[in-house]
Amino acid sequence: MRGAEVEGRGAWQGIASVLLFLCLWQIGAGWAGSRLFPGPLAVLQSLVREAVDGPLLHHLGITMARVGISFGIAMVAGTALGVALGRLGWLDRWLNPWLVILLNVPALVIIILTYVWLGLVETALLVAVALNKIPNVAVTLREGARALDRDYTDVAQVYRFGAWTTLREVIAPQLAPYALAAARNGLALVWKIVLVVELLGRSNGVGFQLQSYFQLFDVPRVMAYAAAFVLCVLLIEAVLFAPLERRSGRWRR
Repeated sequence: MRGAEVEGRGAWQGIASVLLFLCLWQIGAGWAGSRLFPGPLAVLQSLVREAVDGPLLHHLGITMARVGISFGIAMVAGTALGVALGRLGWLDRWLNPWLVILLNVPALVIIILTYVWLGLVETALLVAVALNKIPNVAVTLREGARALDRDYTDVAQVYRFGAWTTLREVIAPQLAPYALAAARNGLALVWKIVLVVELLGRSNGVGFQLQSYFQLFDVPRVMAYAAAFVLCVLLIEAVLFAPLERRSGRWRR
């Protein structure tokens, strides 16, 4: 009961901070009095207009599909690589330098090279985004694999759980917090990179629309598209990540 009260209080504090930000934003926009710094009401009007009569939903759907596919590829590949690196010392010693290199190569370089090598196609976009995210996921899951408690594994061997049961009941629960952290950070990184890739080489999506409105200095629409994406991310956090976080910590209690 106490935990529920604290959680509810934290939710209300978060809502209050957002409302305070919106008030300060409106005051600042009124003080500036410039079309280049619209207030939240003007942005909301643009958002509704673009959603009802404009192409916002179409382009947002395309971008979210790209985010989902590239995010899934990066999480699966990065998790497999990270667990392997954490459990196999010889493999970690061989691949660690390349992991460090990929972590520090600018995303823009990978995007440009991928477009040059594969062309301005959808596959190049997905590959570029996934390559930028896989090293981050691998590093996080590598630390999780290194932190696995051997006592639980020994118990599983004594009771002859089997490979699948051991993975599901022993290893996966311990890796869940690391996977969730990688997923949260991954989503934040992936959608930013997707917008850049769309801006550079695609003719649709939110990134393409932002470029178009930037050329017109249409700041309300730029902020409206950004707000639509932020709302999608907040919805994913509330519907997917928050319940998974609560569920992943149950085994410790």
